[in-house]
Parts: sequence; C-alpha cells; structure tokens
Amino acid sequence: MTADIHAAPAARPAMGLFERYLSVWVALCIVAGIALGHLVPGLFQAIAAAEVAKVNLPVAVLIWLMIVPMLLKIDLGALGQVKEHWRGVGVTLFINWAVKPFSMALLGTLFIGNLFAPLLPQDQISSYIAGLILLAAAPCTAMVFVWSNLCEGEPHYTLSQVALNDIIMVFAFAPLVGLLLGVASITVPWDTLLLSVLLYIVIPVVGAQLWRRSLLASGGEAALKRRLDLIQPVSLVALLTTLVLLFGFQGEQILAQPLVIVLLAVPILIQVYFNAGLAYWLSRRFGVAWCVAAPAALIGASNFFELAVAAAISLFGLGSGAALATVVGVLVEVPVMLSVVRIVKATKPWYEGRSHA
Repeated sequence: MTADIHAAPAARPAMGLFERYLSVWVALCIVAGIALGHLVPGLFQAIAAAEVAKVNLPVAVLIWLMIVPMLLKIDLGALGQVKEHWRGVGVTLFINWAVKPFSMALLGTLFIGNLFAPLLPQDQISSYIAGLILLAAAPCTAMVFVWSNLCEGEPHYTLSQVALNDIIMVFAFAPLVGLLLGVASITVPWDTLLLSVLLYIVIPVVGAQLWRRSLLASGGEAALKRRLDLIQPVSLVALLTTLVLLFGFQGEQILAQPLVIVLLAVPILIQVYFNAGLAYWLSRRFGVAWCVAAPAALIGASNFFELAVAAAISLFGLGSGAALATVVGVLVEVPVMLSVVRIVKATKPWYEGRSHA
C-alpha cells in the first residue's frame, strides 16, 4: 500500500494477505477479545485505568503505531497535482466533507436512534450514533491506495486527493464532529476532542512527513520502501491488539446482545453504497474520466477507521458504544469496498458510453 507518486502504474500496491482477509482477522479478534475479557477481567480493568487527561496511554501507543506507518506513505507534495484532476477532486471533496458525515448522522439517528432503538441498550444509543458520526467524519488515507489499484484508478489523482484530505482533516475534523454531535444532542467534550485531533492527526501527520523527508534525503525511495516494509507488520499487530482490547471491554454487552453488531452495520452499509454511488454519478455527470471516477467513488465511501477508533476511545472510553460502532466499520470495510470495486469495474462500459454527453 505504498503511496509512491514516482512509481510506474505497474508498481502500484497490490492487496496483501492481511488486507484481503481483514474481516476474518477482525472476527478472530472479536472471539479473542471476548474470551480474554471474560477470563482476565482484572487485566482489562488495569488497562482502562491507565489514563492521563482522559487519554488511555496503552491504547494511544497502539493507535500511533497504527496511524504513523500509514501516514508515512502519504506525500503531501502531491498537493501540487490537485489541479490536474480538479473535477474529480471537487466531487470527492464534496462527498467527503459535505455529504458523508451529514448522511451518516441522519442514518444513525433514523436507524439507531429510532427504528432499531427498542432492540438496543438504551443507555448506549447516543454513544452508538456518536461512533457512526466519528467513522464518517474522517476520509480514508491508506486503504484507498489498495482500492484504487484494484480498480485501475489514476494513481496521481488518488495520491493528491488523499494528501488534500489529510490537510483538511487537521482543520475540519474537530469542528465537523463537534457540530454533528451537537445536532445529535450529544454532549461534546471539546477539550478531549481537540486533544484527540492534536494527538491523532496533527502530531502524526507532521511527524510522519518529517520522517518521510528524512528517509528520502538519506536513501531515496528505496530507503522509504525498506522502512515501510519493516514497520508495516507493527502497524497491523497494533490494529489487531487494539481490536482485542475493544472487544475485551465490550464482551459482556456483545454476548448479551449479539444483534447489536448487525444493527450497527446497517447504516454503515447504506452510507457506503450511497456515497460511492453519488460520487460515481456526479463524476460521470461532470465528465470526469473513468480512471479518476472509480477511485473518487472509493475515496468518497471509505473511512479512516483508525482515527475513528482513536477518537471514540478518547471521547467516550474503551467500553463505550461509540468505540464498538467504529469497530463495526472495520469489520465491514473489506467486503463492502471490494464489492464497490467490482461494481465500478463492471459499469465501466456504461460510464464511458456517455461520460462526456
């Protein structure tokens, strides 16, 4: 999943074993987390107590190990290429920042707050909705390179779009989340939210870019690739460990009501297909080339679930419904996005038949 702006299209990232079976690993983490939470509850209580300023230190370390390697792949210098694909960039920005978070707030309120409310723990409903909002408020920055590669998308567009989204997140994530949580009548702990943005967006983005520049200056692209290959397993282990912790805290609730995961997946699934479809249709309507429209649909639909998990834990706690809702997003990410890849590839003849009409 490297984001090499200089690489030839043939060298673009393929989907690795972990990414292909992400949902399987998440399912195994569910089982392991629930089992460990039941067998050694004292350990999980000790981990939960390791907090400073509402930040859980063990989880914060794990989140950093997840996020920094992914951000290391992003070349913010690619922002200069935004103008080359301005229509595709405009469509994706509109979906990511003006449609997706608001549509998720609406879907979460409709399904979780109303239709499914009788089937859910009443004291967690607002937390579930908050988690869904956090999931939708951060556009994906890593897995989209895999999705773009699978649908033969334009690599320079994908890289410049992701770099632009990273910059926007630094400034827009906290205000947007605060606005939507307020609309959903959820109390916003602004100090914790701003601390989360600093810890999980600003510092990692700046740190990763400085590290990237240092690696490129000392050894070029080869040195960057070697370092990414070295730290990628650490990132994956950190993700799986975090999921085990989350399900360890959520275990009793899940065992009592396993239907919760299925119900939380419903608005996520609807939101993904709606936003992907809207981005794809708008791209066609404005004459965007298919090689840009395909990744535009995927970027418009996917989420930066690592950031969502981190923010949910910081704002609402390890055992919260918000944390569980973000993890459900991880669970459905791969099969849903693979289906979107298949759809955009299957509809390429239709798209190109009238894309400039």
